Amino acid sequence: MRNYLIVGPAWVGDMVMAQSLFITLKRLYPDCKIDVVAPEWSLPVLARMPEVNTGIAMPVSHGKLALLARWRLGKQLRLKHYTHAIVLPRSWKSALVPYFANVPVRTGYRGEMRYGLLNDIRELNKSLLTQTVQRFVAHAYSKDAVLPSPVPIPYPVLQSDRNNTEQLLTRMDLNLSRPVIGFMPGAEYGPAKQWPISYFAELGAKLIEAGYQVWVFGSVKERQLGDVIVQGLPEHAVNLCGKTGLVDVIDLLACADQVVSNDSGLMHIAAALDVKVNVIYGSSTPAYTPPLSNTASIFYKNLPCSPCFNRVCKFGHYDCLKKIDSNNVLSIMLQGDRDV
Repeated sequence: MRNYLIVGPAWVGDMVMAQSLFITLKRLYPDCKIDVVAPEWSLPVLARMPEVNTGIAMPVSHGKLALLARWRLGKQLRLKHYTHAIVLPRSWKSALVPYFANVPVRTGYRGEMRYGLLNDIRELNKSLLTQTVQRFVAHAYSKDAVLPSPVPIPYPVLQSDRNNTEQLLTRMDLNLSRPVIGFMPGAEYGPAKQWPISYFAELGAKLIEAGYQVWVFGSVKERQLGDVIVQGLPEHAVNLCGKTGLVDVIDLLACADQVVSNDSGLMHIAAALDVKVNVIYGSSTPAYTPPLSNTASIFYKNLPCSPCFNRVCKFGHYDCLKKIDSNNVLSIMLQGDRDV
């Protein structure tokens, strides 16, 4: 039986997309066991993935080497007798724990001189594996396998907890008397991926007039953005930014009829809950990190300067975002159309 130790990514969206790898491994090797080493914040998300046996907290802050802490964790994990390791991040330090754990087969892409730490090094074929999720899933196949084109991608499916949802609704004085539209205005990457807050506010007013209610989701960093959105709106708009843990966001998003989101981690969570997502793309592109959903609407202008993948618009105009009009988004949401 295969016993996998997987070093997970450090971002919310990437962690959700990693479930496609876990599902693929279970399809190829139904009896395999999958443990995931990941940032502590992600453990509740991993707990909502039935393919994952155990989430193991990485006792190191993102970006820190902390060689001794990694050695201690690897030594501790030797007792698990893992047969295979897959390292999803491409950094040198991310490959240390499986090496210290004496995992016999250690798989990952070439990067940062990881020879020795990894002994099943793969060349990343960017022309074949154009999407992040495809690059994750490809690790499920042997090094010499001829990958199908395109690589089949099972969509992530997160489990929600109805009991927790009901408790949250009561505790936060929320109700489902109107269909819920979730807004996710944040983007940890930077402002070049953030639709203008005034556009979210405009759209919120129109949705409430059309009979919906608006819940704004995000971390404490987005609390001010949420305040700006709901300020001046009639009732039926609530700012939940910073008031919920990530697992609570999962259970509240499960109540939503649709969401409007930047290309962000919460967008991928909503898609994995089978909620209809309306995704605004600025400096990034849906060709690289698409919503893994059959009911997604994509808003992307594909300007000559796009995608630039910059955190801040080097021209200062942010036209890739500003030229996506709130009336256009509203029309698509109400009509149930697809790509624009």
